[in-house]
Amino acid sequence: MGLVAQDIGPALAREQFLGGGSVEGAVRNPILNSWQRSRSLGLTPDGCELPFVQDLDLDGPLVRAATPVMDRLRVMFDGRSMNVALADERGAVLQRRFGEPSMVRHLAPIQSVPGFVFAEKFGGTNGIGLAIAERRLINIYGAEHFAERSQTNACSAIPVRDLLSGRIEGVLCLGYPHTDADPALDIVIRKAAGVIERRLLEQSSVRERALLQAYLDAKGLVPAGDASSNGQLDELAASGLDWRDQMLLKEQATELISSAQRAAVEVSLPGGRRVTLLSRPVTSASGVEGIVIEVVLPSGHERLTVSTEASAAAPSGLLTRQADLTLAVPPLGPLPGPAPGRAATTARPPRTADGSGTPGVRERTADTGTSGLLLVGEPGVGQYAVAARRRLELLSEASTRIGTTLDVSRTARELAEMAVPRLADYVTIDLPEAVLRGEEPTDPRKDLHRTVVHGIRDDCPFYPAGERVDLRPVTPQLRCLTSGEAVLEPDLRSAAGWIAQDPVRARRLLDHDVHSLITVPLLARGIVLGIASFYRAQDPAPFGDDDRSLAQELATRAAICIDNARRYTREHTMVLALQHSLLPRGFPEQTAVEVAHRYMPAESGVGGDWFDVIPLSGTRVALVVGDVVGHGLHAAATMGRLRTAARNFAELDLAPDEVLTHLDNLVGRLDREECGEDPSSGNIGIIGATCLYAIYDPTSQLCTMARAGHPPPALVSPDGAVTFAELPAGPPLGLGGLPFETAEFHLPEGSQLVLYTDGLIEDRDRDFDTALEQLRQALAHPNRPPEETCRAVVEAVAPDHHADDIALLVARTHTLDPHRIATWDLPADPALVSSVRGSVTRRLAEWGLEEVAFATELLLSELVTNAIRYGSDPIQVRLLYDRTLTCEVSDASSTAPHLRHAATTDEGGRGLFLVAQLSQSWGTRYTAEGKVIWAECALEVPAAKAVPAEVFFDNIDDIPAI
Repeated sequence: MGLVAQDIGPALAREQFLGGGSVEGAVRNPILNSWQRSRSLGLTPDGCELPFVQDLDLDGPLVRAATPVMDRLRVMFDGRSMNVALADERGAVLQRRFGEPSMVRHLAPIQSVPGFVFAEKFGGTNGIGLAIAERRLINIYGAEHFAERSQTNACSAIPVRDLLSGRIEGVLCLGYPHTDADPALDIVIRKAAGVIERRLLEQSSVRERALLQAYLDAKGLVPAGDASSNGQLDELAASGLDWRDQMLLKEQATELISSAQRAAVEVSLPGGRRVTLLSRPVTSASGVEGIVIEVVLPSGHERLTVSTEASAAAPSGLLTRQADLTLAVPPLGPLPGPAPGRAATTARPPRTADGSGTPGVRERTADTGTSGLLLVGEPGVGQYAVAARRRLELLSEASTRIGTTLDVSRTARELAEMAVPRLADYVTIDLPEAVLRGEEPTDPRKDLHRTVVHGIRDDCPFYPAGERVDLRPVTPQLRCLTSGEAVLEPDLRSAAGWIAQDPVRARRLLDHDVHSLITVPLLARGIVLGIASFYRAQDPAPFGDDDRSLAQELATRAAICIDNARRYTREHTMVLALQHSLLPRGFPEQTAVEVAHRYMPAESGVGGDWFDVIPLSGTRVALVVGDVVGHGLHAAATMGRLRTAARNFAELDLAPDEVLTHLDNLVGRLDREECGEDPSSGNIGIIGATCLYAIYDPTSQLCTMARAGHPPPALVSPDGAVTFAELPAGPPLGLGGLPFETAEFHLPEGSQLVLYTDGLIEDRDRDFDTALEQLRQALAHPNRPPEETCRAVVEAVAPDHHADDIALLVARTHTLDPHRIATWDLPADPALVSSVRGSVTRRLAEWGLEEVAFATELLLSELVTNAIRYGSDPIQVRLLYDRTLTCEVSDASSTAPHLRHAATTDEGGRGLFLVAQLSQSWGTRYTAEGKVIWAECALEVPAAKAVPAEVFFDNIDDIPAI
């Protein structure tokens, strides 16, 4: 039986890995990543030879800061098999301490002699090398080491950083037998590294105190209190400047220090006050060079002239108070760079008193009553402070510039645009296809697509946007996805995993000076949504941990916005699918009108616009357009309910005003159900639902319309004249209490009836009358088919960025041939029924419908008999020959017939049952003069229906009786 990955130990997992097997899940991700990198570097477990270097800084700041700590650790581990090592940023060991001094005689040189380099690229997986690669505390136990010689050992290693720059200055490592592993060692090594880092910082403070002392010695002053307060004198503290003023001054002073040049800067304070900052170089007795910032506070009316022009007679002391004092300051080149071990950060030049970026000559009347020391420091330290503030500014700006839309791709691009060039020179973002569709990715490591490529140049040879990206396990991108943490590759030239992804493309990128990488997983709500990769090219300095933290923060904020956009995309897709399922997918067959339509969802979200074409009895057709104000799932669902209700009311053959009345009552009920009876509850129901309902009759060419708060339709006559129907507006649906009015229009054959929603003509950037005129001009082409008319209207009238849905329905009218209409007027005389049957039979023969003549005679016999028995004069019989044969019998009575199920002993009551059996549909519609009972028969003779014999013979017996 095979071993399960989680069940095997590190030794067996290592053996399986070296044999080419998969051990994912059997070892920790940092160890597995390091094994993969070691193998990709061509290392072998028995061939990890460590180089020996002699260029060690054995008296540098790191050694001076760490020596007392190393001595303390030796005492702490006295008598134990503990090997304490201090390495520099390369991984070269600088010092060692042993808990048991005799250990040194039994250990190999690489474990006892300083100078061996334990970088991962030489020694494979080991504490020092992995701490540098992962840039965090690392524990390695026994077989987790890559080299054979370390299989019985364990170690804990942690980077030591410069707290000002965040740069790794070295590594502290504890080595011990595997059996001595103890979780408490993590606490010990963290505290020890923290002490070393604070001692490194104190060395910077000592340098600043030396600069301050040099300044005070030159002035002949003794500061009150501790001289380590970085220079603020009691005179400045008592000057009336509150903490806000001092914060503004120190912020500007920090930029002056970082600029490393002499300057005079006028600073505006709240309340219209102005003070001047002067920067000048100072050198301590030990040779430390820095910048002193003085503040000149107004109090009198003395004249101050500050010049940066060269002057041999320039005084070297501080600014003194006297009338008409001229201070000539010779120009300086850039001061020496930051102290060793401090990475310089680019800072913008300070604003000078004349408003330019370079100190110039400024003469003004100043109230130079008080001057004093504000700050003192080295330029490198000032640059770190400026860089930190600009990072905060970048994060603050990112909160407003990332996530301005609910589009996944656009949000990802906003992250890239935010990071270039202030953090990186190039940014690539890879997202799974599922995220782009709005879904949660099942496995973010698969199906990645390059979504964004953005940088300072367009010709950098990254994978192009839109291309699928298949990542190898050793790549930093896949490592960050696996660990869920940002991965920093300071030097891509030695990043074997990154190069192994695509060696040719990697070489091309290196040729474009791309040299450093931070890759960050896009995590939101515990879901990995993709990868953001930040590349540096122009700045020769590699990315550092501060940059990684900033990239992580930017990516975290962007991931939340991307997740919001993804979830919106999912909801939008669902609502759009729901809406499309509720809208007509095709129109039923009918010959009254030729129709075409357009539906365009709003850019801001799916709304509640809808349209419909409903065949009615008597070859008529109903055209409906409606609009539910609002967007989202509720609007789409409400639209579906209203469309269904409208179709149901249309089946009742109601007039347009009656249909709107029923819809109005329905919306009112829905509002009450959703909001309750309490108007103060704050719930919002269906506000602003509108509808236009029109019925066109091809036999009379009359169109009857009514609208509820909806825009009037456009009528296009056959000669091209365009008018907007003068139709009473009516209130929007749901208000109740107000009647709806109908209007009737004659539409000659070939006319076009254009129904639309307000999204077509309403646009904040366009006048309403202008939109109507554009619509009029687009419709003034009578010979175009409806499909072309739809296309022309959308192109000419629809807004480019429509905030509301657009529904458009174009219907070109047809007329039923008068030769296909037969009408007979009858008095209420039963004796004339037989003559009508004969006339109908002859007309059907003329139309070539002899096959349906028998069924039609039976239908008309029943309908006419009912009209004579229960209706009133006048009675009319009409046949309509269209896609079906429609039999209509009208009378002046409003009494509605009802279908009965007669018992076997009943003598009557089977007439309408027979009508229902012989027709494909039948019903009643009411008119102003009475009612019409109609029945539609298929033109092809259907298979015989099982009509009970007693029904058939009952009605046969009725016919002669008439």
